[in-house]
Amino acid sequence: MSLSDRFSAAFKSLGAAVVAISTLLVAGCTVQPLYSSNAGTTIGASVAPDMRSKLASISIAPANSIVGQEVRNRLIFLLGGGAGEPANPVYKLDLGLNYSVSSAVSVDIGDRTDRTGRPSAGMAKATSRFVLRDMNGKPVARGTRTAIASFDRPRQEFANLRAERDALKRAAHELAEQVYLALALKMSQL
Repeated sequence: MSLSDRFSAAFKSLGAAVVAISTLLVAGCTVQPLYSSNAGTTIGASVAPDMRSKLASISIAPANSIVGQEVRNRLIFLLGGGAGEPANPVYKLDLGLNYSVSSAVSVDIGDRTDRTGRPSAGMAKATSRFVLRDMNGKPVARGTRTAIASFDRPRQEFANLRAERDALKRAAHELAEQVYLALALKMSQL
Protein backbone atom coordinates (compact mmCIF):
# COMPACT_ATOMS: atom_id res chain seq x y z
CA MET A 1 0.00 0.00 0.00
CA SER A 2 1.47 3.33 -1.03
CA LEU A 3 1.79 6.38 1.15
CA SER A 4 -0.98 8.24 -0.71
CA ASP A 5 -3.33 5.28 -0.25
CA ARG A 6 -2.59 5.27 3.48
CA PHE A 7 -3.32 9.02 3.70
CA SER A 8 -6.53 8.52 1.73
CA ALA A 9 -7.68 5.68 4.01
CA ALA A 10 -6.76 7.65 7.16
CA PHE A 11 -8.55 10.75 5.86
CA LYS A 12 -11.69 8.72 5.10
CA SER A 13 -11.72 7.15 8.59
CA LEU A 14 -11.12 10.55 10.20
CA GLY A 15 -13.98 12.02 8.16
CA ALA A 16 -16.29 9.17 9.17
CA ALA A 17 -15.36 9.68 12.84
CA VAL A 18 -16.06 13.43 12.62
CA VAL A 19 -19.45 12.77 11.00
CA ALA A 20 -20.34 10.16 13.65
CA ILE A 21 -19.36 12.44 16.56
CA SER A 22 -21.21 15.41 15.02
CA THR A 23 -24.33 13.28 14.59
CA LEU A 24 -24.21 12.21 18.23
CA LEU A 25 -23.75 15.78 19.43
CA VAL A 26 -26.61 17.12 17.32
CA ALA A 27 -28.89 14.22 18.34
CA GLY A 28 -28.32 15.03 22.03
CA CYS A 29 -29.11 18.71 21.58
CA THR A 30 -32.67 19.44 22.66
CA VAL A 31 -32.65 23.18 23.12
CA GLN A 32 -36.05 24.43 24.21
CA PRO A 33 -37.32 27.99 24.42
CA LEU A 34 -38.15 29.08 27.94
CA TYR A 35 -41.74 29.93 27.04
CA SER A 36 -42.44 26.78 25.04
CA SER A 37 -45.62 24.87 25.77
CA ASN A 38 -44.23 21.52 24.56
CA ALA A 39 -41.51 20.07 26.80
CA GLY A 40 -40.01 17.80 24.15
CA THR A 41 -39.78 20.15 21.21
CA THR A 42 -36.53 21.59 19.93
CA ILE A 43 -35.60 24.93 18.43
CA GLY A 44 -38.43 26.60 16.57
CA ALA A 45 -41.24 25.67 18.96
CA SER A 46 -44.06 28.16 19.24
CA VAL A 47 -44.40 30.45 22.24
CA ALA A 48 -47.10 29.27 24.61
CA PRO A 49 -49.91 31.81 24.70
CA ASP A 50 -50.68 31.07 28.35
CA MET A 51 -47.11 31.74 29.55
CA ARG A 52 -47.52 35.51 29.37
CA SER A 53 -50.81 35.29 31.27
CA LYS A 54 -49.21 33.08 33.95
CA LEU A 55 -46.46 35.62 34.53
CA ALA A 56 -48.91 38.52 34.43
CA SER A 57 -51.00 36.88 37.20
CA ILE A 58 -48.28 37.42 39.84
CA SER A 59 -48.75 40.24 42.34
CA ILE A 60 -45.79 41.52 44.31
CA ALA A 61 -45.84 42.41 48.00
CA PRO A 62 -45.19 46.10 48.83
CA ALA A 63 -41.57 47.14 49.33
CA ASN A 64 -40.16 48.77 52.45
CA SER A 65 -37.07 50.47 50.98
CA ILE A 66 -36.03 52.49 47.95
CA VAL A 67 -34.04 49.57 46.53
CA GLY A 68 -36.95 47.22 47.19
CA GLN A 69 -39.26 49.60 45.33
CA GLU A 70 -36.86 49.66 42.35
CA VAL A 71 -36.87 45.83 42.23
CA ARG A 72 -40.65 45.73 42.64
CA ASN A 73 -41.31 48.32 39.92
CA ARG A 74 -39.02 46.56 37.45
CA LEU A 75 -40.63 43.19 38.20
CA ILE A 76 -44.13 44.61 37.74
CA PHE A 77 -43.06 45.90 34.33
CA LEU A 78 -41.39 42.62 33.33
CA LEU A 79 -44.16 40.32 34.57
CA GLY A 80 -47.03 42.38 33.19
CA GLY A 81 -45.34 43.32 29.94
CA GLY A 82 -45.85 46.98 30.78
CA ALA A 83 -49.52 46.56 31.72
CA GLY A 84 -49.06 47.07 35.46
CA GLU A 85 -50.22 44.88 38.32
CA PRO A 86 -52.84 42.18 37.76
CA ALA A 87 -56.46 42.89 38.65
CA ASN A 88 -57.07 39.27 39.74
CA PRO A 89 -53.74 37.79 40.87
CA VAL A 90 -53.31 34.03 41.08
CA TYR A 91 -49.89 34.15 42.79
CA LYS A 92 -48.21 36.46 45.31
CA LEU A 93 -44.47 37.12 45.36
CA ASP A 94 -42.58 38.05 48.54
CA LEU A 95 -39.15 39.43 47.64
CA GLY A 96 -37.28 39.25 50.98
CA LEU A 97 -34.74 41.87 49.88
CA ASN A 98 -31.43 42.83 51.52
CA TYR A 99 -28.87 45.25 50.16
CA SER A 100 -25.53 46.72 51.16
CA VAL A 101 -22.78 49.00 49.90
CA SER A 102 -19.12 48.29 50.62
CA SER A 103 -15.70 49.56 49.64
CA ALA A 104 -14.01 47.33 47.15
CA VAL A 105 -10.56 48.91 46.76
CA SER A 106 -8.54 51.24 48.95
CA VAL A 107 -5.54 53.01 47.49
CA ASP A 108 -2.79 55.14 49.00
CA ILE A 109 -2.45 58.39 47.08
CA GLY A 110 0.86 60.13 47.59
CA ASP A 111 2.13 61.30 50.93
CA ARG A 112 -0.83 63.48 51.88
CA THR A 113 -2.38 62.19 55.09
CA ASP A 114 -5.91 63.29 54.24
CA ARG A 115 -6.14 60.94 51.24
CA THR A 116 -4.23 57.89 52.45
CA GLY A 117 -6.32 54.73 52.33
CA ARG A 118 -9.27 56.48 50.64
CA PRO A 119 -11.68 53.97 49.04
CA SER A 120 -11.56 54.40 45.28
CA ALA A 121 -14.21 51.86 44.28
CA GLY A 122 -17.32 50.43 45.84
CA MET A 123 -19.80 47.61 45.35
CA ALA A 124 -23.56 47.71 45.71
CA LYS A 125 -25.02 44.28 46.42
CA ALA A 126 -28.71 43.34 46.38
CA THR A 127 -29.98 39.89 47.39
CA SER A 128 -33.50 38.51 47.21
CA ARG A 129 -34.73 35.37 48.96
CA PHE A 130 -38.02 35.26 47.13
CA VAL A 131 -41.05 33.02 47.73
CA LEU A 132 -43.88 32.67 45.22
CA ARG A 133 -47.13 31.52 46.80
CA ASP A 134 -50.54 30.71 45.42
CA MET A 135 -53.45 32.67 46.83
CA ASN A 136 -54.01 29.98 49.49
CA GLY A 137 -50.51 30.69 50.86
CA LYS A 138 -48.92 27.46 49.61
CA PRO A 139 -45.33 28.01 48.36
CA VAL A 140 -45.00 27.29 44.64
CA ALA A 141 -41.41 28.44 44.09
CA ARG A 142 -38.56 29.86 46.11
CA GLY A 143 -35.03 30.86 45.43
CA THR A 144 -32.17 33.24 46.11
CA ARG A 145 -30.66 35.62 43.60
CA THR A 146 -27.88 38.20 44.03
CA ALA A 147 -26.78 41.10 41.86
CA ILE A 148 -23.68 43.23 42.32
CA ALA A 149 -22.84 46.56 40.67
CA SER A 150 -19.52 48.30 41.10
CA PHE A 151 -18.89 52.03 41.03
CA ASP A 152 -16.06 54.55 41.34
CA ARG A 153 -15.83 56.65 44.48
CA PRO A 154 -14.81 60.16 43.45
CA ARG A 155 -13.49 62.68 46.00
CA GLN A 156 -16.53 64.94 45.75
CA GLU A 157 -19.11 63.90 48.33
CA PHE A 158 -22.21 64.54 46.19
CA ALA A 159 -20.71 62.69 43.21
CA ASN A 160 -19.83 59.82 45.54
CA LEU A 161 -23.41 59.59 46.86
CA ARG A 162 -24.84 59.81 43.34
CA ALA A 163 -22.52 57.03 42.10
CA GLU A 164 -23.57 54.85 45.04
CA ARG A 165 -27.28 55.46 44.34
CA ASP A 166 -26.85 54.70 40.63
CA ALA A 167 -25.03 51.46 41.47
CA LEU A 168 -27.85 50.41 43.82
CA LYS A 169 -30.36 51.11 41.06
CA ARG A 170 -28.36 49.02 38.56
CA ALA A 171 -28.09 46.18 41.08
CA ALA A 172 -31.86 46.38 41.72
CA HIS A 173 -32.68 46.19 38.01
CA GLU A 174 -30.31 43.26 37.50
CA LEU A 175 -31.79 41.49 40.51
CA ALA A 176 -35.32 42.00 39.17
CA GLU A 177 -34.34 40.44 35.85
CA GLN A 178 -32.75 37.46 37.59
CA VAL A 179 -35.88 36.90 39.72
CA TYR A 180 -38.04 37.28 36.60
CA LEU A 181 -36.08 34.57 34.78
CA ALA A 182 -36.28 32.26 37.79
CA LEU A 183 -40.06 32.79 37.98
CA ALA A 184 -40.47 32.25 34.24
CA LEU A 185 -38.55 28.99 34.47
CA LYS A 186 -40.70 27.79 37.37
CA MET A 187 -43.95 28.87 35.68
CA SER A 188 -42.96 26.99 32.52
CA GLN A 189 -42.82 23.80 34.63
CA LEU A 190 -46.29 24.25 36.18
